Amino acid sequence: MIQSHKKLKASLLVSAVLVVSLGAISPAPSAAASTSSSISATAFAVQTAIIQSSVRLRTAPSTSSNVLSYLSKGDVVTILEKTNNYFYKVRNADGEVGYTSSGTQYISLIPVPVTPTLQTALIQSSVRLRSAPSTSSKVLLYLSKDDVVTILEKTNDYFYKVRTAGGVVGYSSSMDQYIQLIPVKSEVPEITLPQPVPPVPEASPIATGIEDVIRVGMKYLGTPYEFGSSRSNSDTFDCSDFTRQIFLEGKQFQLPYDSRQQGDWIKGNSKAVMDVSSLKRGDLMFFMSYKGSTASAYAGIDKLAERITHVALYLGDGQMLHTYSVDSGGVKVDKLSASWMNRFLYGGSVIQ
Repeated sequence: MIQSHKKLKASLLVSAVLVVSLGAISPAPSAAASTSSSISATAFAVQTAIIQSSVRLRTAPSTSSNVLSYLSKGDVVTILEKTNNYFYKVRNADGEVGYTSSGTQYISLIPVPVTPTLQTALIQSSVRLRSAPSTSSKVLLYLSKDDVVTILEKTNDYFYKVRTAGGVVGYSSSMDQYIQLIPVKSEVPEITLPQPVPPVPEASPIATGIEDVIRVGMKYLGTPYEFGSSRSNSDTFDCSDFTRQIFLEGKQFQLPYDSRQQGDWIKGNSKAVMDVSSLKRGDLMFFMSYKGSTASAYAGIDKLAERITHVALYLGDGQMLHTYSVDSGGVKVDKLSASWMNRFLYGGSVIQ
């Protein structure tokens, strides 16, 4: 029952996220969308649908195929593809995958909600992040020059509500000398991919294996975040589930289940690298919890003994591939900001 509930939750969450893929579909105009919907097997954003009346779930897209189970009125399913003019390939709340009629008397697409585009901003000079939109409110931390924050709202003429790269939400001055909005180039956020690395000889199994792992990781861009996600599927990820999955798929190597165990594995089976500049593309990176916005807040810490709270995959050129919150959009490529650099403990190679 817990597993079924989790899968249903993940199915509903995915429907609200625009998945980064080869293409995407437009939101259905109504629940009565016909089988002429723009869903296709080649250009597809995952969408959910609601069953209108009892219908069979079959093993193949044919009325002569075996019946796996029956879908009941009110059931919610995930549409995996529009196989032909008569059948959808779907996954039900129990994770069972099969084919069902695409007739509107049996199934209706659930419109994808339009999510407002969040804007980012660049801090121009050191400024306080406060607990409320008032100069008399508590100071949570200080934002430093060149920090990038996400604008959640313009609260009034003097304050923005913002979220830092470390996930702290608060209020900051909206004055130009402290903060400048970063222009939105297009309606769909662009993902900054790492610059190509110099080619390596084909005979190098280490480099080939790492690139396979990175390719697997990049295919999951946009996959929703879920804390404590199941290690038995790839519908959602938390940070350590993601790194474990991409090494499992890309190199058939099974890392431990959580970030602290993965960090211990690196210390015991590889070499802990304390300096980011010494990391190689494909290395794991481990981070501690947020302690403050300045480097001095992290001074004197024994990094090898500190508790690990996050893991990411280093891509080179100051970029990392990871997932850390629902609000951040799931699996993504991030730049190593000052906040992340302050929290960095150590890294290391899985593939020797």
